Amino acid sequence: MRTLDFTPLFRSTVGFDRLFDMLDSVAQYDTNQSYPPYNIERSDETHYRISVAVAGFADKDLAVEVRDGVLTVQGKRTDDNARNENSGYLYQGIAGRAFERRFQLAEHVEVKGAKLENGLLHVDLERIVPEERKPRRIPINGVELKTIEGQAKAA
Repeated sequence: MRTLDFTPLFRSTVGFDRLFDMLDSVAQYDTNQSYPPYNIERSDETHYRISVAVAGFADKDLAVEVRDGVLTVQGKRTDDNARNENSGYLYQGIAGRAFERRFQLAEHVEVKGAKLENGLLHVDLERIVPEERKPRRIPINGVELKTIEGQAKAA
């Protein structure tokens, strides 16, 4: 297993402790799974979409959950056993096995909805930055510059 040492970065950064903790914890979420395949799309600055290929799964077979900044998508066929016993597959190329995919969400990213369409599960996300986190201009020395207008003279 590989480990990364972020100690040199701690000397030149302020307030990125959570980022480094997330990078350390990436290994626990990445289990080198390749099923089911997925896409992550960005439509603009604040909107994202995760599309998971779930061919053969119905909406009752899928679960989408967010907990502690982790989006979890699970799939498990409820009628899998009955289908396998009574079916006469000559070749079964569409995987229908149970799965669980996890996605670490960034701060202020909220799940707006999920829909199943043409064998793809689309999960829409939006980054909503609170007003106090948006950039703002800081006055220097707490004094704003004043200008003299018209005929008035400084006394």
